[in-house]
Amino acid sequence: MRIVKVGLAILGVASLLVLAGGTPEAFHSGGVAECAGCHSMHSPKPGGSFLLTGIDASSTCLNCHQVDTDTGPSRYHISTPSSKLGAGQAPLQRTPGGDFGWVKKSYNPTGYSEDGSTHGHNIIAADYGYVVQPPVVDPVTGKISGTTAPGGTYPNSQLGCVTCHDPHSSARRLSDGSFRTGITLGGAAQPIIGSGSYNNSPVPVAGEAVGVYRLLRGLNQVYQGVTFSGVAIAVAPETYNQRETTNQVRVAYGASGALNTWGNWCANCHTDMHSRDGYVHPVDESLGSDVANNYNAYLKTGDLTGVAATSYSSLVPFAEATGDFATLASHASNTNGYRNGPGSSDKVMCLSCHRSHASGFMYGLRFDVEYEFMTKGGQYVGSNNPLVTGSRAANQHRGRTNEEWQAAYYDRPASNFATYQRVLCNKCHAKD
Repeated sequence: MRIVKVGLAILGVASLLVLAGGTPEAFHSGGVAECAGCHSMHSPKPGGSFLLTGIDASSTCLNCHQVDTDTGPSRYHISTPSSKLGAGQAPLQRTPGGDFGWVKKSYNPTGYSEDGSTHGHNIIAADYGYVVQPPVVDPVTGKISGTTAPGGTYPNSQLGCVTCHDPHSSARRLSDGSFRTGITLGGAAQPIIGSGSYNNSPVPVAGEAVGVYRLLRGLNQVYQGVTFSGVAIAVAPETYNQRETTNQVRVAYGASGALNTWGNWCANCHTDMHSRDGYVHPVDESLGSDVANNYNAYLKTGDLTGVAATSYSSLVPFAEATGDFATLASHASNTNGYRNGPGSSDKVMCLSCHRSHASGFMYGLRFDVEYEFMTKGGQYVGSNNPLVTGSRAANQHRGRTNEEWQAAYYDRPASNFATYQRVLCNKCHAKD
């Protein structure tokens, strides 16, 4: 029996009908979703527009993607309510992209200041307390953030979920693995039969298609003055929002040609960050044998006894040098089912170091780089670590407890790392 989910707009609130087993079918299903799930038929929410059920587009998204009753990681939720972000409380969600709640977490112990806006993308979702951030001073470099995307011109005041994701997406992957946008008047295109994001997504046959990964913009689509070239390629396990205390979540990122790469996709808004004449890290380049060997051997500081078959870390992912979805689907896992590390032709990408939404670290990084140690004496460098003392203590714990550090590392115990673990840049560079 096919389980169907129905999207309803009742009293201006998007509702979902959850049927057998408590699991609704994917609302977006690879393309445009049920209209009534996001739009009110006759009038927008007061103060809003476009007949949306939220005051703005991102608030409309969070009507489903944030749930106030969550007590831990839950399904497709990507934001934690402000009421659950008090002192010592880390955001709840553990999606590969992170939890936007981190941008609300500022840390200001005596002698140190870190604004939450430095933790990732500051979406505008007024119904949920996400507002335009004023320019802030970077506590490390002293630089003042402006009103546009770092390295680009996209305005902060327009940043939202629909900047990157197209809720009306007609982009699709065809049965031969190629991509195209939707139909034009008088034309025709292969219908989208389901999501193309997951390792159990339907396999299109001739005359059919599936959606692109996470409904991301691409294929020369223009939005707010930005032309999104290429397609970002990845396959995720169906269940991807979980603590990684034991089992990691592996999203199988791919790269194909010069356009269909993550570096090219992120550069749509962060263009200057990819200038090889600047100070930037290489991106979309093959790792080469030296870096791949380092990655596969590195377990923790002082321990290079790892092997390629078990070396993968979701804290330092990489893009496989393939756009073949069957291959990537066989590698996406939430059970440590595929732990192979990179080969020399696999690539470093923006998401090797950053989470796409937000994280517990500055710049949306997957791991901290602001102090040389991640752990001291077998504990995280939190304010309740007795070894984190003295005049530099605030610059080491930066207002976080050991528990908050552990949450930012997706609940990995400190014992996963060396007793005095240095930063995870060493996973590729092995300089510790």
